Amino acid sequence: MKVNTQSVNFNADQKLISFIQKRMDKLDLFYDKVIKSDVFLKLENTSDKENKIFEARVSVPGDSLIVKKQCKSFEEGADMAIASLERQLKKRKEKLRAHL
Repeated sequence: MKVNTQSVNFNADQKLISFIQKRMDKLDLFYDKVIKSDVFLKLENTSDKENKIFEARVSVPGDSLIVKKQCKSFEEGADMAIASLERQLKKRKEKLRAHL
């Protein structure tokens, strides 16, 4: 799956980008009709420790799923957001099976 990763107001290192790519590729196991996904990594200018925002938009035929998580690290945010996307994709697949 094509994952377009954009980091806003900072430069993401290759290790983080490859981690996100590897985790997003696992979404194909749950729903094989994923067209593409866009990931946005943002840093919020606050003194709060949870200032990293992970936002993902996954395009599937006829719809797009959007998840936004704010955590202490991008890896933690990616894990939480991708788990949420897995649930959404499973639910979508079940609905499609029910219509058959």
